[in-house]
Amino acid sequence: MTAFLVLFGVLAACAALLIVVLLRRGSGVTENADGLILEQARREQAHDDRSNFSTMAVHSSLPTMTDHHHRRP
Repeated sequence: MTAFLVLFGVLAACAALLIVVLLRRGSGVTENADGLILEQARREQAHDDRSNFSTMAVHSSLPTMTDHHHRRP
C-alpha cells in the first residue's frame, strides 16, 4: 500500500511541476522578426507533415509516394 502512495505521490509531483513550468512560460507572442520567421517555418513544416504522413496518405498510396522527408531543405 505504501508503494502505491509513493507512486501516486511522485506522479502528482511531476504533474504539479509540469503545470508550474507551463504557467511560468506564458503565452506571449514573439516580437522579433527572427522568431516570427522560425514560427512560420515550423508551422508550415507541421502542416506538411500532417498532410504527408496522415493515415490516408500513408495507407492509400505507394510507399514511395509518402517519403517526402528527402525533399526537405
